[in-house]
Amino acid sequence: MTEEIRCIGCGTVIQTKDKEGIGYTPNSALEKGLETGDVYCQRCFRLRHYNDIQDVAITDKEFLALLNGIGDADALIVNVVDIFDFNGSLIPGLHRFVGSNPVLLVGNKVDILPKSLKKGKMTQWMKERAFEVGLRPTEVTLTSAKSKSDIEELLELIEEHRDGRDVYVVGVTNVGKSTLINAIINHSAGVKDLITTSQFPGTTLDKIEIPLEDGHFLIDTPGIIHRHQMAHYLGKKDLMLVSPKKEIKPKVYQLNAGQTLFLGGLARFDFIQGNKQGFITYVSNDLMIHRTKLETATEFYEKHAGGLLQPPRKNELGEFPELVRFEFSVKEKTDLVFAGLGWVTIPDAGVVAGWAPKGVDVIQRKSLI
Repeated sequence: MTEEIRCIGCGTVIQTKDKEGIGYTPNSALEKGLETGDVYCQRCFRLRHYNDIQDVAITDKEFLALLNGIGDADALIVNVVDIFDFNGSLIPGLHRFVGSNPVLLVGNKVDILPKSLKKGKMTQWMKERAFEVGLRPTEVTLTSAKSKSDIEELLELIEEHRDGRDVYVVGVTNVGKSTLINAIINHSAGVKDLITTSQFPGTTLDKIEIPLEDGHFLIDTPGIIHRHQMAHYLGKKDLMLVSPKKEIKPKVYQLNAGQTLFLGGLARFDFIQGNKQGFITYVSNDLMIHRTKLETATEFYEKHAGGLLQPPRKNELGEFPELVRFEFSVKEKTDLVFAGLGWVTIPDAGVVAGWAPKGVDVIQRKSLI
């Protein structure tokens, strides 16, 4: 039996197979480390040399154990979600594990929202959705890891709510949690020296503890894989294509009843009944949208999925889930939200349907714009 090799930074067992998993290090780095006696996992190496935190995914069971520990702590919980994939980035059952600890709900990636969207409407919607799943955040805020002023405001908010306690930062994978923490580290010097970045003692298998100036810690936890994220079904190239990098530019499509829009090959919007109207799509600027007849849309999809309609690309991740249909009767200006992809604004009354990969939510909300 091969003897286990452990990272001297966090104590986790070193492995060279799973790049996304805990304890990963490339073979070349492992060989060099064994020669010098300093074997680090890639996560600890990048933290030690570049002050760079990388997100890693853990199993549901491991995450459950981590959440149980958070409930026993006296801390502020900062729950980072992706405002573009709110449903897909909620942690199932989080409210049962936080105990009496306050929760600061942080919507990341605000920089990609259209400027016409009022931030107050977005935070109110986030609060309502959180309440629906039993989470009672002390405050809801929006931020962007790309904006210094946003990071400084977030740090001040954390300082206000933590009340001299530790801070746990939690989130599912792909919400930008580690990018946000790296931005906090890089910008912390300007905010009352809240975080010292010179040393990172206490790095452990399941979390990274970043010392605060008062002896407490900002604790980065691994991300849990949410099975109902659109990102879960996409390869890296496609994920980059559908994840907006800059402000979304809305596109208007004049549709008659009996017409369909395909959002790449990932989702479908049917206009079933109602007067001709201009539907507005809010998705990544790089995602191709195709208009076709509703009566032949299914055949069109079967013929062109993975070709004309992409992403997803053929053979990149194996079998792509079937699209599941959700029908809605709309009475007023409404957003039809495709979790992890964006939304279509329906300006007037009518009957519509949204299709998304099995397990991915399609929901309606009162229009935010």
